[in-house]
Amino acid sequence: MTDAVAEVERAMIAIRRSQQRRSLSGIARTRGRGAHDPVIELLDVVEEFSERGESGTVTALGTALGVDQPRASRLVARAVERGLLRREADQRDGRRTVLVLTGDGRAELDELHQFRRGVFAEVMADWSEEDRVVFGRLLTTFVRRFGELG
Repeated sequence: MTDAVAEVERAMIAIRRSQQRRSLSGIARTRGRGAHDPVIELLDVVEEFSERGESGTVTALGTALGVDQPRASRLVARAVERGLLRREADQRDGRRTVLVLTGDGRAELDELHQFRRGVFAEVMADWSEEDRVVFGRLLTTFVRRFGELG
C-alpha cells in the first residue's frame, strides 16, 4: 500500500468521525442556524433518491438513513406535517406510496445546500480554482467507485 492510499484512509476515517459528531451541525449552531434536525436529513435522502430516479418509500428512506422502519415512519410523518414532503401514489405501482419534496421542502434544502457550500468554500478559500476543480472531480469519482464495491 502506498503512502497516498494510507493518507486517503486516514482522511476518510477523520471524515467519518466528523460526521458522527455532526460537525456541520455544530458549525450551524455556532452560526445561529439551530440544532441538527433529522427531518432535514430525511429531505436530503429524498432529494438523492429523486436525482437517481428512484422511488422514495418509507422503507427505502429508512434503510438509507440507517434507521428502523418505525423511526423512518415518524420522521416522514413529521416532514409531511411540516409541509416539507407529500405522499403520492407510485406511478409504476399504485399500491405503493412515494414521498416527494414540496416547494417548502425544496426551499429548506436549497438553504441547507447554500449553508454547506459556504462552509466548504470557507475551508477551501486559500485553494486555487484548479485545486478545487481537481478535488471535486477526484472526490466524486472516489465516492462513486467506493459505492460500486458494496
